[in-house]
Amino acid sequence: MIALQPSTMTDMIDTTEATTPKHKPRPLIDLLVSIVIPSLVLMKLSGETRLGPDGALMLALAFPIGWGAFELIKYRKFNFIALLGLVSVLLTGGIGLLHLNNQWLAIKEAAVPGVIGIAVLVSTRTRYPLIRTMLFNKTILNVDKIQQRLDEGGNTQQFEARLLKATYLLSATFFFSSVMNYILARWIVVSPAGSEAFNDELGRLTLLSYPMIAIPSMIMMMAIFYYLWRTIHGLTGLKLEEIMHQAEQDKQP
Repeated sequence: MIALQPSTMTDMIDTTEATTPKHKPRPLIDLLVSIVIPSLVLMKLSGETRLGPDGALMLALAFPIGWGAFELIKYRKFNFIALLGLVSVLLTGGIGLLHLNNQWLAIKEAAVPGVIGIAVLVSTRTRYPLIRTMLFNKTILNVDKIQQRLDEGGNTQQFEARLLKATYLLSATFFFSSVMNYILARWIVVSPAGSEAFNDELGRLTLLSYPMIAIPSMIMMMAIFYYLWRTIHGLTGLKLEEIMHQAEQDKQP
C-alpha cells in the first residue's frame, strides 16, 4: 500500500474542489425547464393523436426531474427543499398515472409548502434553524463579520430574538403558499386524473401558480430579508455592502 503524504492528500482535495463547477443561479432557465416547457407539453401533447395523457405527463415530468438531477450531479447541490420538490413531482406523476381522485392533487399541492413551513418552525428547537440555511447564511451574508459586531456590541441576544420573529414570518409565507395552492388546485383541476382534460388543467395550474402564488411569496420573502437587513444594520451599524457576502468579496484584491 502506498502511503499518501499530507501535501499529496491536500492537492487531491484541492483538485477535486477545483473540478466541481461553481453553481450560478439561472432563474430564467429554471423557470423555462421546470414550469413553462412541462406546462406546454401537458397542454399541447396530451391528445390521443399525439403522446396521449400518460405519455405527455411522463414527458412533462421528465424535464424538472432531469434538470434537478443535472444540477445535483454537476454542481453537487442538494438540500431539504430540493428533496421535497422532487417528491412533489413524483407524487404528481403518480396521481396522474394511477388515475387517483384529483382531490389528492390539491392535498399534495398544499402539503409540500406546508411541510416546509412546519419544518421551519420545528427547526427553531434545533441547533440548525432553517432560516439560517435560507437567508442568514455565509453564501448571502457576511455572517462572521456580523456576528463579531453583534458580540462586540452585546446585541447577540436581541438579534436572536428578532431572527426568531423572522422565522415565524418565513413559516407564515409557506403556510400562505400551502393554502393558496390548495384553493387554486381545487378551482382549476376538476377532470379525472389520467384524462387529456386533467393534463390540460394541470398545465394551466402550473402556469398560474407562478404569478398567483410564487410571486406573492417571493415578495413576502424579500420583505423578510429587508426586515433582517434593517435589524442587522440597526444592531451592528454595518452598511449594506459590508453585510452582503458578495460585495465584501468584490472589495478584496
